[in-house]
Amino acid sequence: MTAQEVQKKATRAAYGEALVELAEKYPELVVLEADLSGATMTKGFAKEYPDRFFDCGIAEANMTVIAAGMSTCGLKPFTNTFAVFAAGRSYEQVRNSIAYPGLNVVVVGSHGGISVGEDGATHQMLEDLTLMRVLPGMTVVNPCDANEMKLAVEALIKHKGPAYLRLGRSAVPDITGSIPGYSFELGKGVQLRDGNDITIAATGMTVQMAVEASDILKESGVSARVIDIHTIKPLDEEIILKAAGETKAVLTVEEHSVIGGLGGAVAELLSEKHPVPVFRHGIEDTFGRSGSAADVLEYYGITARAIAEKARGILEGLKQG
Repeated sequence: MTAQEVQKKATRAAYGEALVELAEKYPELVVLEADLSGATMTKGFAKEYPDRFFDCGIAEANMTVIAAGMSTCGLKPFTNTFAVFAAGRSYEQVRNSIAYPGLNVVVVGSHGGISVGEDGATHQMLEDLTLMRVLPGMTVVNPCDANEMKLAVEALIKHKGPAYLRLGRSAVPDITGSIPGYSFELGKGVQLRDGNDITIAATGMTVQMAVEASDILKESGVSARVIDIHTIKPLDEEIILKAAGETKAVLTVEEHSVIGGLGGAVAELLSEKHPVPVFRHGIEDTFGRSGSAADVLEYYGITARAIAEKARGILEGLKQG
């Protein structure tokens, strides 16, 4: 079954469903919103559990501090807004009021990356994974599909300490739900394809693209390993180091700046512990631009075919020395 034939759902939609499904099991769960419940998909929780839902209005920094206070009373707050506001506008409050004291708050950034599309550069958050990853003690999670998102939400409810969870706007193929024996654990990557020529380590919606790229490469005799890195921090060093030792190069892929996100994390690890050729595929040192999600992704080369071409070029370059 190809990625195109698999049922599609936005990770933000799965997130909203997960909140409702888990509410009875975890009575400490509370949801804070910045007047975007229709977009972040917290509206279902608001309807079913109005006493545990708090719309703080267009005051993201204030919402962040309120959540910090709630966590000190034994609650498990999830704050919700667009990623550009969650990690950007509220950065000081996330840093000083949540990360610094190590509080049990999950900061949720919806509509991350360039697939926000028509909202344009001001709302296409390409730096959130970098900003959140650099904060001491912050867990950073970017699930690739609906199944993985729901598992991540429950894992983060049980998690102790600050965390950042990225949601996507666009519907994406649900691939992990059909993998026999698939299990989710914070800080543990998942190998989706075996291969010995090149490793493609991807996160978020680019995981599906990496799987498709692996299939494209296979047609031309290239064996590409694919690793789903849903948790960027803490990074699964074991799976990355194993792949680096068994393939000729590592290619990271993300719907995010190539500076500081997954690519940065992998390059830092391998430069210190197992130096091999590492290449980063994502948004170069630039802002996004307005257009449909499909057109913008195509423009910036965040597609399965572009990933396959990049991998093929890497291997050809290594052959030439």
